[in-house]
Amino acid sequence: MEGSTFLQAISLNKAYPDTINSGVKNINLTIQKGKITAIIGESGSGKSTLLKLLYGLLSPDEGKVYFENERVWGPEVKLIPGHDSMKMVTQSNDDLNLFAKVWENVAALLPNNNLLAKNEKTEAILKQLKMYHLAKKKVVELSGGEKQRVAIARALITNPKVLFLDEPFNQVDSSFREGLQQDIREIVKQTGLTVIIVSHDPAEVLSMADELLVLKHGEIIESGTPKSIYHAPSNLYSAQLLTNCNILNPDEAKICGIKTKESFVVIYPQWIKTSRSTLNEGWYIKQILFKGNYEDLLIEKEGLTLRLLNDQFGKYTEGENIAIKIKNWIGFQ
Repeated sequence: MEGSTFLQAISLNKAYPDTINSGVKNINLTIQKGKITAIIGESGSGKSTLLKLLYGLLSPDEGKVYFENERVWGPEVKLIPGHDSMKMVTQSNDDLNLFAKVWENVAALLPNNNLLAKNEKTEAILKQLKMYHLAKKKVVELSGGEKQRVAIARALITNPKVLFLDEPFNQVDSSFREGLQQDIREIVKQTGLTVIIVSHDPAEVLSMADELLVLKHGEIIESGTPKSIYHAPSNLYSAQLLTNCNILNPDEAKICGIKTKESFVVIYPQWIKTSRSTLNEGWYIKQILFKGNYEDLLIEKEGLTLRLLNDQFGKYTEGENIAIKIKNWIGFQ
Protein backbone atom coordinates (compact mmCIF):
# COMPACT_ATOMS: atom_id res chain seq x y z
CA MET A 1 0.00 0.00 0.00
CA GLU A 2 1.12 3.53 -0.69
CA GLY A 3 0.97 6.33 1.85
CA SER A 4 0.18 6.12 5.53
CA THR A 5 -3.27 5.13 6.81
CA PHE A 6 -4.61 4.46 10.28
CA LEU A 7 -7.60 2.16 9.70
CA GLN A 8 -8.80 1.53 6.19
CA ALA A 9 -11.27 -0.77 4.45
CA ILE A 10 -10.92 -1.47 0.74
CA SER A 11 -13.77 -2.98 -1.33
CA LEU A 12 -15.23 -4.98 1.57
CA ASN A 13 -18.01 -7.44 0.77
CA LYS A 14 -19.68 -9.83 3.18
CA ALA A 15 -22.89 -11.70 2.37
CA TYR A 16 -25.17 -13.93 4.42
CA PRO A 17 -26.97 -16.09 1.82
CA ASP A 18 -29.92 -17.02 4.06
CA THR A 19 -30.92 -13.46 4.99
CA ILE A 20 -32.14 -10.32 3.24
CA ASN A 21 -30.56 -6.85 3.46
CA SER A 22 -27.67 -7.85 5.71
CA GLY A 23 -23.93 -7.99 5.27
CA VAL A 24 -22.02 -5.21 3.50
CA LYS A 25 -21.29 -4.32 -0.13
CA ASN A 26 -18.30 -2.54 -1.64
CA ILE A 27 -17.30 -0.70 1.54
CA ASN A 28 -14.43 1.76 1.12
CA LEU A 29 -13.57 3.94 4.10
CA THR A 30 -10.74 5.53 6.02
CA ILE A 31 -11.08 6.05 9.77
CA GLN A 32 -9.39 9.13 11.22
CA LYS A 33 -7.03 8.59 14.13
CA GLY A 34 -8.06 10.13 17.44
CA LYS A 35 -11.64 10.79 16.30
CA ILE A 36 -15.07 9.35 17.07
CA THR A 37 -16.76 7.84 14.02
CA ALA A 38 -20.41 6.80 14.27
CA ILE A 39 -21.99 4.28 11.92
CA ILE A 40 -25.75 4.74 11.67
CA GLY A 41 -28.49 2.97 9.78
CA GLU A 42 -31.68 0.98 10.13
CA SER A 43 -31.71 -2.49 11.71
CA GLY A 44 -30.25 -4.97 9.23
CA SER A 45 -28.26 -2.31 7.37
CA GLY A 46 -24.94 -4.06 8.12
CA LYS A 47 -23.60 -1.85 10.95
CA SER A 48 -22.48 -4.63 13.30
CA THR A 49 -21.12 -6.69 10.40
CA LEU A 50 -18.91 -3.77 9.35
CA LEU A 51 -17.66 -3.35 12.93
CA LYS A 52 -16.69 -7.03 13.14
CA LEU A 53 -14.92 -6.90 9.77
CA LEU A 54 -12.86 -3.88 10.86
CA TYR A 55 -11.96 -5.58 14.15
CA GLY A 56 -11.10 -8.93 12.58
CA LEU A 57 -13.91 -10.96 14.16
CA LEU A 58 -15.24 -11.71 10.67
CA SER A 59 -13.45 -12.34 7.40
CA PRO A 60 -14.74 -10.56 4.30
CA ASP A 61 -15.81 -12.52 1.23
CA GLU A 62 -13.89 -9.92 -0.76
CA GLY A 63 -11.75 -6.91 0.13
CA LYS A 64 -9.19 -6.10 2.81
CA VAL A 65 -8.84 -4.18 6.07
CA TYR A 66 -5.58 -2.46 7.01
CA PHE A 67 -4.55 -1.08 10.39
CA GLU A 68 -1.45 1.13 10.41
CA ASN A 69 -0.66 -0.25 6.95
CA GLU A 70 -0.75 -3.88 8.10
CA ARG A 71 -3.44 -6.37 7.09
CA VAL A 72 -6.15 -7.15 9.65
CA TRP A 73 -6.75 -10.88 9.44
CA GLY A 74 -9.97 -12.68 10.33
CA PRO A 75 -10.57 -15.89 12.32
CA GLU A 76 -9.44 -18.19 9.49
CA VAL A 77 -5.88 -16.88 10.00
CA LYS A 78 -5.79 -15.59 13.59
CA LEU A 79 -6.31 -18.16 16.34
CA ILE A 80 -7.85 -15.63 18.73
CA PRO A 81 -10.02 -13.33 16.55
CA GLY A 82 -9.76 -9.57 16.96
CA HIS A 83 -6.79 -7.27 16.46
CA ASP A 84 -4.45 -7.00 19.46
CA SER A 85 -4.45 -3.18 19.38
CA MET A 86 -8.25 -2.96 19.40
CA LYS A 87 -11.08 -3.71 21.83
CA MET A 88 -14.83 -4.11 21.34
CA VAL A 89 -17.69 -3.51 23.77
CA THR A 90 -21.14 -4.84 22.91
CA GLN A 91 -24.47 -4.44 24.68
CA SER A 92 -24.36 -8.06 25.91
CA ASN A 93 -21.30 -7.68 28.22
CA ASP A 94 -20.60 -11.41 27.84
CA ASP A 95 -16.98 -11.12 28.96
CA LEU A 96 -17.84 -9.78 32.43
CA ASN A 97 -17.55 -12.04 35.48
CA LEU A 98 -20.92 -11.33 37.08
CA PHE A 99 -19.97 -12.73 40.48
CA ALA A 100 -16.64 -10.93 40.74
CA LYS A 101 -16.29 -7.36 41.98
CA VAL A 102 -16.05 -4.39 39.65
CA TRP A 103 -12.40 -3.85 40.62
CA GLU A 104 -11.52 -7.47 39.82
CA ASN A 105 -13.26 -7.34 36.43
CA VAL A 106 -11.41 -4.21 35.36
CA ALA A 107 -8.00 -5.17 36.77
CA ALA A 108 -8.10 -8.75 35.44
CA LEU A 109 -6.50 -7.91 32.07
CA LEU A 110 -3.41 -6.28 33.62
CA PRO A 111 -0.28 -8.30 34.47
CA ASN A 112 0.69 -8.99 38.10
CA ASN A 113 4.40 -8.19 37.74
CA ASN A 114 3.84 -4.68 39.14
CA LEU A 115 0.92 -4.69 41.56
CA LEU A 116 1.34 -1.04 42.52
CA ALA A 117 1.07 0.09 38.89
CA LYS A 118 -1.86 -2.31 38.36
CA ASN A 119 -3.76 -0.85 41.32
CA GLU A 120 -2.99 2.74 40.31
CA LYS A 121 -4.16 2.18 36.74
CA THR A 122 -7.36 0.41 37.83
CA GLU A 123 -8.17 3.19 40.28
CA ALA A 124 -7.52 5.84 37.61
CA ILE A 125 -9.83 4.33 35.00
CA LEU A 126 -12.61 3.73 37.53
CA LYS A 127 -12.41 7.35 38.63
CA GLN A 128 -12.27 8.56 35.04
CA LEU A 129 -15.55 6.78 34.28
CA LYS A 130 -17.03 7.95 37.61
CA MET A 131 -17.50 4.47 39.02
CA TYR A 132 -14.86 4.23 41.76
CA HIS A 133 -17.65 4.08 44.33
CA LEU A 134 -18.77 0.80 42.74
CA ALA A 135 -15.34 -0.86 42.96
CA LYS A 136 -16.28 -3.31 45.73
CA LYS A 137 -19.69 -4.22 44.32
CA LYS A 138 -20.27 -7.46 42.44
CA VAL A 139 -21.19 -6.94 38.79
CA VAL A 140 -24.38 -8.99 39.24
CA GLU A 141 -25.63 -6.29 41.65
CA LEU A 142 -25.27 -3.48 39.10
CA SER A 143 -27.78 -1.89 36.76
CA GLY A 144 -27.49 -2.39 33.00
CA GLY A 145 -25.90 1.02 32.57
CA GLU A 146 -23.38 0.39 35.36
CA LYS A 147 -22.42 -2.94 33.79
CA GLN A 148 -21.83 -1.13 30.52
CA ARG A 149 -19.45 1.27 32.25
CA VAL A 150 -17.56 -1.71 33.70
CA ALA A 151 -17.27 -3.25 30.23
CA ILE A 152 -15.91 0.02 28.80
CA ALA A 153 -13.44 0.39 31.69
CA ARG A 154 -12.28 -3.19 31.16
CA ALA A 155 -11.74 -2.47 27.46
CA LEU A 156 -9.80 0.74 28.12
CA ILE A 157 -7.51 -0.61 30.85
CA THR A 158 -5.09 -2.12 28.31
CA ASN A 159 -4.74 1.13 26.35
CA PRO A 160 -6.13 0.00 22.98
CA LYS A 161 -5.59 2.21 19.95
CA VAL A 162 -9.14 1.60 18.69
CA LEU A 163 -12.30 1.07 20.73
CA PHE A 164 -15.37 -0.37 18.99
CA LEU A 165 -18.73 0.26 20.67
CA ASP A 166 -21.66 -1.78 19.35
CA GLU A 167 -24.94 -0.23 20.60
CA PRO A 168 -23.21 0.81 23.86
CA PHE A 169 -26.02 2.91 25.35
CA ASN A 170 -28.96 0.53 24.92
CA GLN A 171 -29.10 -0.39 28.59
CA VAL A 172 -27.99 2.98 29.94
CA ASP A 173 -30.68 5.16 31.52
CA SER A 174 -31.17 8.45 29.72
CA SER A 175 -30.11 10.34 32.86
CA PHE A 176 -26.64 8.68 32.73
CA ARG A 177 -26.26 8.38 28.96
CA GLU A 178 -25.06 11.91 28.30
CA GLY A 179 -22.52 11.69 31.12
CA LEU A 180 -21.06 8.47 29.71
CA GLN A 181 -20.84 10.03 26.25
CA GLN A 182 -18.99 13.03 27.71
CA ASP A 183 -16.61 10.70 29.57
CA ILE A 184 -15.75 8.89 26.33
CA ARG A 185 -15.18 12.18 24.50
CA GLU A 186 -12.86 13.32 27.30
CA ILE A 187 -10.88 10.06 27.12
CA VAL A 188 -10.51 10.54 23.35
CA LYS A 189 -9.29 14.09 23.94
CA GLN A 190 -6.80 13.10 26.64
CA THR A 191 -5.39 9.90 25.13
CA GLY A 192 -5.88 10.13 21.36
CA LEU A 193 -8.02 6.98 21.41
CA THR A 194 -9.94 6.26 18.21
CA VAL A 195 -13.59 5.26 18.74
CA ILE A 196 -15.94 3.64 16.23
CA ILE A 197 -19.50 3.42 17.44
CA VAL A 198 -22.66 1.79 16.09
CA SER A 199 -26.02 3.10 17.27
CA HIS A 200 -29.64 2.30 16.45
CA ASP A 201 -30.55 5.79 17.68
CA PRO A 202 -28.61 8.28 15.52
CA ALA A 203 -29.82 11.24 17.58
CA GLU A 204 -27.75 10.09 20.56
CA VAL A 205 -24.46 10.29 18.61
CA LEU A 206 -25.04 13.70 17.02
CA SER A 207 -23.25 15.50 19.86
CA MET A 208 -20.67 12.76 20.33
CA ALA A 209 -19.29 11.87 16.90
CA ASP A 210 -16.77 13.74 14.77
CA GLU A 211 -17.79 11.81 11.66
CA LEU A 212 -20.97 10.01 10.56
CA LEU A 213 -21.21 7.11 8.13
CA VAL A 214 -24.75 6.38 6.90
CA LEU A 215 -25.32 2.74 5.98
CA LYS A 216 -28.25 1.47 3.89
CA HIS A 217 -28.60 -2.14 2.77
CA GLY A 218 -24.92 -2.70 3.49
CA GLU A 219 -23.61 0.29 1.53
CA ILE A 220 -22.26 3.65 2.68
CA ILE A 221 -24.56 6.19 1.06
CA GLU A 222 -23.35 9.31 2.86
CA SER A 223 -20.56 10.51 5.14
CA GLY A 224 -19.61 13.79 6.78
CA THR A 225 -19.81 15.66 10.05
CA PRO A 226 -22.99 15.25 12.12
CA LYS A 227 -23.83 18.92 11.67
CA SER A 228 -23.41 18.92 7.89
CA ILE A 229 -25.49 15.80 7.36
CA TYR A 230 -28.19 16.93 9.78
CA HIS A 231 -28.63 20.35 8.17
CA ALA A 232 -28.14 19.23 4.55
CA PRO A 233 -28.66 15.48 4.09
CA SER A 234 -28.05 14.32 0.55
CA ASN A 235 -30.85 11.77 0.64
CA LEU A 236 -34.22 11.16 2.25
CA TYR A 237 -33.00 8.10 4.15
CA SER A 238 -30.46 10.15 6.14
CA ALA A 239 -33.03 12.83 6.97
CA GLN A 240 -35.43 10.19 8.30
CA LEU A 241 -32.69 8.62 10.43
CA LEU A 242 -31.61 11.86 12.07
CA THR A 243 -34.92 13.50 12.90
CA ASN A 244 -38.63 12.81 13.18
CA CYS A 245 -39.29 15.00 10.15
CA ASN A 246 -42.39 15.79 8.11
CA ILE A 247 -42.24 14.11 4.67
CA LEU A 248 -44.61 15.48 2.03
CA ASN A 249 -45.42 14.71 -1.57
CA PRO A 250 -45.77 17.64 -4.03
CA ASP A 251 -49.55 17.93 -3.49
CA GLU A 252 -49.10 18.02 0.28
CA ALA A 253 -46.28 20.55 -0.08
CA LYS A 254 -48.64 22.79 -2.07
CA ILE A 255 -50.98 22.92 0.95
CA CYS A 256 -48.04 24.43 2.86
CA GLY A 257 -47.41 27.00 0.12
CA ILE A 258 -44.43 25.13 -1.32
CA LYS A 259 -44.29 24.63 -5.07
CA THR A 260 -41.77 22.02 -6.14
CA LYS A 261 -40.94 19.47 -8.81
CA GLU A 262 -39.18 17.26 -6.27
CA SER A 263 -40.70 13.88 -5.37
CA PHE A 264 -40.50 14.56 -1.65
CA VAL A 265 -40.28 17.62 0.58
CA VAL A 266 -38.80 17.30 4.09
CA ILE A 267 -39.63 19.83 6.80
CA TYR A 268 -37.98 19.54 10.20
CA PRO A 269 -40.39 20.28 13.09
CA GLN A 270 -38.28 23.21 14.29
CA TRP A 271 -38.50 24.87 10.86
CA ILE A 272 -42.22 25.55 11.33
CA LYS A 273 -43.06 28.74 13.22
CA THR A 274 -46.56 29.48 14.47
CA SER A 275 -48.60 32.51 15.40
CA ARG A 276 -52.19 33.13 16.38
CA SER A 277 -54.37 33.72 13.37
CA THR A 278 -57.06 36.39 13.17
CA LEU A 279 -57.92 35.02 9.73
CA ASN A 280 -58.91 31.44 9.14
CA GLU A 281 -55.97 30.08 7.12
CA GLY A 282 -57.17 26.52 7.48
CA TRP A 283 -54.60 25.30 10.01
CA TYR A 284 -55.79 24.20 13.43
CA ILE A 285 -54.20 22.42 16.38
CA LYS A 286 -55.27 18.81 16.27
CA GLN A 287 -53.33 17.56 19.29
CA ILE A 288 -50.80 18.75 21.90
CA LEU A 289 -48.33 16.17 23.24
CA PHE A 290 -46.27 16.99 26.35
CA LYS A 291 -42.60 16.00 25.86
CA GLY A 292 -40.99 17.39 29.00
CA ASN A 293 -38.93 20.37 27.82
CA TYR A 294 -41.24 21.08 24.90
CA GLU A 295 -44.57 20.20 23.32
CA ASP A 296 -45.29 18.43 20.06
CA LEU A 297 -48.03 20.25 18.20
CA LEU A 298 -49.88 18.24 15.59
CA ILE A 299 -51.57 20.68 13.24
CA GLU A 300 -53.90 19.90 10.37
CA LYS A 301 -55.18 21.46 7.17
CA GLU A 302 -57.09 19.79 4.35
CA GLY A 303 -56.32 16.36 5.74
CA LEU A 304 -52.56 17.04 6.02
CA THR A 305 -50.99 16.69 9.48
CA LEU A 306 -47.69 18.37 10.36
CA ARG A 307 -45.62 17.95 13.48
CA LEU A 308 -43.84 20.94 15.00
CA LEU A 309 -42.16 21.92 18.25
CA ASN A 310 -43.42 24.44 20.81
CA ASP A 311 -41.52 25.49 23.94
CA GLN A 312 -44.06 28.07 25.08
CA PHE A 313 -46.21 25.90 27.30
CA GLY A 314 -49.87 26.85 27.50
CA LYS A 315 -49.69 29.24 24.56
CA TYR A 316 -52.04 27.15 22.43
CA THR A 317 -55.03 24.92 23.02
CA GLU A 318 -56.36 22.01 20.99
CA GLY A 319 -58.81 23.09 18.29
CA GLU A 320 -57.34 26.60 18.03
CA ASN A 321 -56.79 28.14 14.57
CA ILE A 322 -53.19 29.17 13.87
CA ALA A 323 -51.01 30.57 11.11
CA ILE A 324 -47.67 29.01 10.20
CA LYS A 325 -44.48 30.08 8.48
CA ILE A 326 -42.08 27.48 7.10
CA LYS A 327 -38.53 28.80 7.41
CA ASN A 328 -36.79 26.01 5.51
CA TRP A 329 -37.38 22.78 3.62
CA ILE A 330 -35.37 20.21 1.65
CA GLY A 331 -36.41 18.55 -1.58
CA PHE A 332 -35.49 15.01 -2.68
CA GLN A 333 -36.11 13.09 -5.89
